[in-house]
Amino acid sequence: MTGALARVPGRTLVALVTAQICLHAAMAGLRLALPLMLLRQGATPWWSAEAVAGVTLGLFALAPVVLALPAGRWVDRRGYHRPVHASVAMVLLAGLLALPSVWLQGGWQLLWLVPAATLAGTGCNVGLIAMQRTAGQLVQRAAQAADDADPAELRRVFSWLGLAPALSNVIGPVLVGLLIDAQGFALAYGVMAVLPLLTLVWSGRIPREQRPVWSPSQAAALAAERHSPLGLLRLPGMASLLALNWFFSSSWDLHAFLVPLLGHERGLSASAIGSVLGLFAFAVSAVRVLIPLVARRWSERQVLTGSSLVVAACFIVYPWAQTAPTMAACALVLGLALGAVQPMIMTTLHH
Repeated sequence: MTGALARVPGRTLVALVTAQICLHAAMAGLRLALPLMLLRQGATPWWSAEAVAGVTLGLFALAPVVLALPAGRWVDRRGYHRPVHASVAMVLLAGLLALPSVWLQGGWQLLWLVPAATLAGTGCNVGLIAMQRTAGQLVQRAAQAADDADPAELRRVFSWLGLAPALSNVIGPVLVGLLIDAQGFALAYGVMAVLPLLTLVWSGRIPREQRPVWSPSQAAALAAERHSPLGLLRLPGMASLLALNWFFSSSWDLHAFLVPLLGHERGLSASAIGSVLGLFAFAVSAVRVLIPLVARRWSERQVLTGSSLVVAACFIVYPWAQTAPTMAACALVLGLALGAVQPMIMTTLHH
């Protein structure tokens, strides 16, 4: 088979990406609905509405940060399907837990929303880890079958993977915004609880792996990493790469909080707020289609530097965006800047 192209089957990639979209869209919808509901209900006896909404939104990321390494090891041991099934259960439960909070107030409401936000963020993150690991395994198997590693195939696969969170952040917020304006928060939470079930349908189309595809050097590296997780930081360039990833990921999450906050302050409807977030995610998806062209014209350093400057400029301008169209324009530019760098970072991390 020497000389054959190392290609991952397109239908497998479609199933992998679509399964993650269904899971991620539910989390993205809940991430908009929960803080927006708290903002609309106003201050509590202890905190302002903005503080409560910010803390709730932060819970979507807190557990994934703490559990990232254990989740990665679990996915290494169990493969794709069992972790994804657990992810579906967590996100589904998050939607069900959020549902009673519609009829509660104050501390009783937070008693349901805190675990809902934590479960949604954790479940989506575990699913994302499983998807990225499985994609890398698929590329490795294709290279082994063709007896020829193809660097272009890795870029193609990670470009596909980049569509999952981008499209999810279009579908989830836009759908939730429309549902809230049409029938209220209860229906929105119910739909977000059902949406992850579609992940089970698509994940069934992904081949089950019999055993992890590790070389002896990879197995030794994994064993060493289990004893010293911080040893990853000693790899050349890893600390800088993680710092860059932190900056861009934090900017993404900051935008997810600022849009509901500013939109509520300016009296925008839920569908308008969801559309702004959806336009941001659409820009992320669009720019990733152009990544091969960008990579030929500019170096990685130029792209990262330019994106950093554009992101900073957008956050400076955002507070003066008083209407939905001006906020949408800021979201569009910000999405183009953030979307251009993430697949490059993921490809470098995989290598």
